[in-house]
Amino acid sequence: MLERRSHLFLIPHEIARFVGCFDNGTTDVQFEYDAQEILYVDFEKKELVYTVPKFLVLDPSEMFSGLHVYKNALKGKRICTAVLAYVTAEEKNPPEEQDPPECVLYPAEEVEVGVENSLICFVNHFYPPSIKVSWTKNGRPVSEGVSLSRYYANSDQTFHQFSTLTFTPREGDIYSCTVAHSALERPKTRIWGPEFSHQSLGPDVFCGVGLTLGFVGVAAGTFLIVKGHQKVTSYS
Repeated sequence: MLERRSHLFLIPHEIARFVGCFDNGTTDVQFEYDAQEILYVDFEKKELVYTVPKFLVLDPSEMFSGLHVYKNALKGKRICTAVLAYVTAEEKNPPEEQDPPECVLYPAEEVEVGVENSLICFVNHFYPPSIKVSWTKNGRPVSEGVSLSRYYANSDQTFHQFSTLTFTPREGDIYSCTVAHSALERPKTRIWGPEFSHQSLGPDVFCGVGLTLGFVGVAAGTFLIVKGHQKVTSYS
């Protein structure tokens, strides 16, 4: 279901629902407003989790008043699971399609000696949505100050995710993030170290990959994904 509503000066806005189920038994249901996620369904806790900033919408639940979001999410989960089972049976248990992740490592702010900052390990274009990210500082494992976002859907039916390390830059320190995924023959590592001799507005990224920052939007529309040996996708 794709529902369009108009708000403020009759400017059209678009609400899109995404439903995806996977071979590992998990199901993901997300809602987006103008290609930005505003809520997802936590089936374990049986609740809706709103991710839209409160300074934009004080009460995001009002946007979905009367739409029976959780009830419809359960229906979507049942349908998606049934389609996955059918496709699996028809193709006689084909191996799950896999896409290896790409990753880049960069600081959130301009780097200054002794000023707390964050390193962001951006992992993109992977499937299935399950990765493991680990960090090191000067070759030693780091767990304090590390966080991992939930995964987000891309328009090509892959996913992206962020891992963040809070740190204080010092001369000579070297950091790395390592990404493990089932589509990789071996984990992929990106390395970063601060350079204070020439400050710039851009991040110092040693992996040699440029990154254009911005919100990665998901294509508008409601679509059902079953991704195995073939993809079954429906739009409305």
